Amino acid sequence: MHAVEEDRPAYTEAHAEAYPVEYIAGIELYNAGEFHAAHDAWEDRWTDDAGPAEKLFLQAMIQSAVAFHHLEIGRPGAARRMYQMAKEKFARLGTPTFMSLDLADYQAQLDRSLSWLLDAPDPRGVTPPVFAPPKIRLLPEVMEFD
Repeated sequence: MHAVEEDRPAYTEAHAEAYPVEYIAGIELYNAGEFHAAHDAWEDRWTDDAGPAEKLFLQAMIQSAVAFHHLEIGRPGAARRMYQMAKEKFARLGTPTFMSLDLADYQAQLDRSLSWLLDAPDPRGVTPPVFAPPKIRLLPEVMEFD
């Protein structure tokens, strides 16, 4: 990632006005490494009045956050399952961007962080490598969503 990218804020005021507060709060928590809290924020929106595509997107985001939470508490097998489930939901969503998130970039970051979970027959016996969780930075344009 270029230095300019790293300096760019996670979202703009236009994003904060256009998107549900729980989505924006989840982004802030996720980027701060508060994966369980990010899951809670996104789940609040997911169980509320989100449309079908937004529900699928949020479920994938929730599962990706939960994967990192499971690693924090020493449950790599559960982390692998959440990672796999998130990847499946993103594939079902079938769009390159959603709610201003570049899904190809986000998934590439996820893969760099978590693909080691898929390489071992049993991830519980693997010493986790050093990795950096993804950083969420929304694309400049605000998108319609259901």
